[in-house]
Order: sequence, then C-alpha cells, then structure tokens
Amino acid sequence: MQAGPTMLALPILPTTVVGSYPQPDWLIDRGRLAHAVPRVRSDDLWRVGPEWLAAAQDDAALLAIRDMERAGIDIITDGEVRRESYSNHFAGALAGIDHDNPATIKGRVGQAVAVPRVIGPVRRERAVEVGAVRFLRASTDRVIKMTVPGPFTMSRQARNEHYPSEEEFVLDLAAAVNEELVALKQAGADIVQIDEPWMQTAPEAAARYGVTALDRALAGVAGPTVVHMCFGYSRFVSGKAGSGYAFLGPLADSSVEQISIEAAEPGLDLGVLADIAPKTVILGVLDLGDRTVETPEIVAGRIRAGLAHVPADRLVPAPDCGMKYLPRPVAFAKLKALAEGAAIVRAEIGVS
Repeated sequence: MQAGPTMLALPILPTTVVGSYPQPDWLIDRGRLAHAVPRVRSDDLWRVGPEWLAAAQDDAALLAIRDMERAGIDIITDGEVRRESYSNHFAGALAGIDHDNPATIKGRVGQAVAVPRVIGPVRRERAVEVGAVRFLRASTDRVIKMTVPGPFTMSRQARNEHYPSEEEFVLDLAAAVNEELVALKQAGADIVQIDEPWMQTAPEAAARYGVTALDRALAGVAGPTVVHMCFGYSRFVSGKAGSGYAFLGPLADSSVEQISIEAAEPGLDLGVLADIAPKTVILGVLDLGDRTVETPEIVAGRIRAGLAHVPADRLVPAPDCGMKYLPRPVAFAKLKALAEGAAIVRAEIGVS
C-alpha cells in the first residue's frame, strides 16, 4: 500500500469533490438509475455479472480517480462507483435491516419510496468501505476522502419496526457508522465524511437528536472530519433558488471539523456562514442543476464571495453535491473549471 500524502501538502483553498462521480454506462443502468435514488438493495441495476462485478467496479473507480487527478482536484474520492446510491450500500450491510421485504414511505419530495424495514438491533457486522479505501489509497498519491451515509439520514430512509424510539434507532446507527469511520481511518483515509442531507428536511427532529448522533458517529475519529448538508440531488429536487438552510447553525456546536454546504444552485445567502464559525466550510461553487460548464472566472467569483465570510485557510471549494447524475464529460469539465478557478483566486491573494 502506498503511503498517503501529508495533509500539510494541501494548498490554501484546496479543491475537493463531495463524493460521487458519474458511473460508466457499461457498469450500471444509468437510465433506470435516473428515475429514483435506491433505498433498498438493487442488484439488478448492475450491467456486469456478479462474478466480474468487483473487478469492473475497480476499473470504474480508476476512471473516476484519474479524472479527478487530471482535472486538478486536490482531495479526491473513488467516485462512490461501487454504490447504487450514497446510502443503500452501507445500510444494506447492517444487521437488523431487512432489504428483501421493503416497506413504502413518503420520500423527501413527497413521492412513494421503497425502503428497508428495521426488524432487529442495528449492528455493523463487517467492514463496508474498507476495501474501497485501500484500493483508493493504493491508486493515488493525492489526499483521499471516503464518505458514509449519516445515521440521521439513514433513519429517515427506513421504516423502524423494532425500536421504541427514533432516537434509540439513530444512536445505534451512529454506533455502526462510528465503527466504520474508525476502520476507514486505519485503512488509510485522510478525511472521512458523513452525508446528512435529511437534517435539512427534518430540522425539528435533527435538533432533538441529530447532532447528538453525529457526535456519537465521530467519537474517537481522528480528523479531518466532514458533514455534508444539501437540498437533494438536482435530478430529483427542483426549485432550489432562494433556498435557505433550515438546519445549519446547531452544527457549530458539534465535534465535526468541516461542514459541506450547497450554495451555487440555490444562490445561497452566504451570510449564513457566520452561523457555523469557526468550522472549515466546504463551499459548493459548481451548480449541478445546470449542465452548462462554468468558466474558471465564474468559479473564482463564487470563491471570492465565500472569502467575504470565511478566511482562506478555512474555505474548501467543491461541487454543490455529488456528481453521480451528470454526464461524465460535463462532470469532468466542471471539475477542471473548479481547479482552475481556485488557482485564479490563489494567485490573487498571493498564495499557492
């Protein structure tokens, strides 16, 4: 396994991705994937037979890694190419969760969604992304990040038929996430990220126990640590213009070190960044709802807007969200503009 780079090697305004990158059409049925974000295991989405799937996913991961390197991104992932969705891959590996006999609940935008049923104590019985981290670490000399779904979000994507309270359910999920994060760091992940978009959707419940669960998930995990907050994939959630975060400020008191927010597509009032000081902000400066590729100058302008509220040593430019649903050429071009836009601003402020 090759040694990872030191975090001190990162430039000011290091660029990153939120997590996912477009999977190849030869790997997964992107046409079907475009209709919904899977909440239960959906093995039939893969276009490669089970005996060859792991090798094909490795090949797809290398494509994502090399694209991010060629684009000039500083902190990269494996593109989450081994996952049908950002959450079901991890949730499907936990004991106590039944994916074979799903329930139906109302989704984030009001549609009917098939979700797993919780039928017993939720436990992590095996590593989920450890192999992926080891592959990523052996495949690049860049700083690497691995993402996992958050306990609060996973609780909202399942039907609880076991726990007497949602809080107890969420805390057991948090314990499972914590075990995975510790293992990911030991396997070579420089940065670990928890995806918690549903905190924004259910702010009252998030206020009651969401931050407690987040801190439980991060207990004993060496930094840097990230939590990602967004309004949902642009493919499925429209009308983001003027959207504001219903749940952001309480994260200032959490143990997480960095907070990733969606800002470009909704035209977010960046005054809200004062609510999460002194956290490092991963600022969304790529609009994933528009397939038009930003120029480096547009990206630079969005970074400058962030610098009006956050010092350069606490700002990390990124896409708004995962890039899973974009065409690969568009995703690559947007990442290249991201890297070039950050370079413009570094030159303006006299750093490298």
